[in-house]
Amino acid sequence: MSRPPARTETACLGRRAFVTLALVPAVGCGTIPPASAQRGALASLPDFADLAERVLPAVVNISVTSQGAEVPPELRGTPLERYLRERRGRQVVQGAGSGFVIDPSGLIVTANHVVGNASRVIVSSQSGQDYQARVVGTDELTDLALLRVETRTSLPAVPWGSSGTMRVGQWVLAAGNPFGLGGTVTTGIISARGRDIGSGPFDDFIQTDAPINPGNSGGPLFNLAGEVIGINTAIYSPSGASAGIGFAVPSDLARPVIEQLRTAGRVDRGWLGVQVQDLQSDEPGRRGGGAGRSGVLIAGVERGSPAARAGIRQGDQVVAINGERVDTSRALVRNIAAVPPGQTVRLSILRDGRPSEIPVQVGRRPAAQQPAG
Repeated sequence: MSRPPARTETACLGRRAFVTLALVPAVGCGTIPPASAQRGALASLPDFADLAERVLPAVVNISVTSQGAEVPPELRGTPLERYLRERRGRQVVQGAGSGFVIDPSGLIVTANHVVGNASRVIVSSQSGQDYQARVVGTDELTDLALLRVETRTSLPAVPWGSSGTMRVGQWVLAAGNPFGLGGTVTTGIISARGRDIGSGPFDDFIQTDAPINPGNSGGPLFNLAGEVIGINTAIYSPSGASAGIGFAVPSDLARPVIEQLRTAGRVDRGWLGVQVQDLQSDEPGRRGGGAGRSGVLIAGVERGSPAARAGIRQGDQVVAINGERVDTSRALVRNIAAVPPGQTVRLSILRDGRPSEIPVQVGRRPAAQQPAG
């Protein structure tokens, strides 16, 4: 990736002028850079035309029809939500989003919130062909969904890339269906990694300043090799349009979820049945009054859960899982979620300041289970 041009401040005829050193050679004040220098500067910037031409055929527009009331977010969870759904329950709600083909046979990745409650899903290719899609499976916790369309011909597909190799500042290209316009690409850089925006226990978003708008949800975020390194899913914006802060599910998180949806139609995650919180090294221990330790505090244990059956108690401090140190509640949640239900793990704990190991047979996370563990 080319480095951003250096800037310096210089005086010219009593005015302060900013000179971009990488773009302007040493010339006199007020002199227009020669054409060769301008061409060299332009050549140092990436050209996305070939990349867009290569990947756009695999990017699709998704139109969704669902039966039900559209309840404003501020009324969800209130007594008015049930009233509105009863009064407007037959209303037809239409929406639009984006997706991308990962298998020429007709497998398409999109966002769960695009198709989660759909009664009818239509996929439109860049060539103008429409397909009625079937929802293979959805995963609410990572906001991912997998669709299948029936086709007699192979569809253009794009490969997965590794989000873990991407660095802050690298170029990316987003593609999708913003505001229903279809076939749109925008560019930017990776602004940050590992963002937690409070949407769920598996938040690990890529932040990008590539413009992402309503309708881009479910669309791909590409690296310069044309590989999908993220799935665009959310924006931060006071106005509802792009404010230069968009979020994408990283491909390293999405790919195994999509593979489970492909093979089983659902995602099975491990579950202990505990509430957890971080315990910092400068905090006093909850029990025993000893020196504080880093780790994860068990704040609660659900009755009849795998943790309760194994003898895990409120106040225990989990310091390792199968010998692997765990320092945060998010790390514990993700590590347990990755364990196949029915498998046994060894939890290294501190109880009243004394170390112990407890084997726990991991259960299956209930479908509506949001809390940790």
